[in-house]
Amino acid sequence: MVISGINHLTFAVSDLEVSLDFYSNLLGLAAEVKWNNGAYLSGPGIWLCLTKGRPNPDQDYSHVAFSVESEQFTALQEKIVAAGFGTWQENTSEGDSLYFLDPDNHKLEIHCGNLSQRLDSLKQKPYAGLKWLNSTDSD
Repeated sequence: MVISGINHLTFAVSDLEVSLDFYSNLLGLAAEVKWNNGAYLSGPGIWLCLTKGRPNPDQDYSHVAFSVESEQFTALQEKIVAAGFGTWQENTSEGDSLYFLDPDNHKLEIHCGNLSQRLDSLKQKPYAGLKWLNSTDSD
């Protein structure tokens, strides 16, 4: 396989300071560096770039989901909701999830669970038209 993982995520942000505060102080990513037009933050397995620009999130399902341990989910969910950031969808899948917006309306999610758990849940409650493409997953 040529692709070995996600290298980094970049979000266009309208106000660098507001977004830097959101991702570091609210979500807990480590602020690494900041320059006139951007900043880098990090977390376990995450490299996030914020770049000043004109955000224009589409009205589709595209979003970024961050993993959260189940013991920390409720506290972080309450913190995000209390900070007044809107939600964009209710959770209908396995595992705890909160679908929320950042200061520039980028669609984000915090989620407890992983792909194996999701695939196991699909064995019990498959999506309409679901077809298993990897024969080892359908066992």
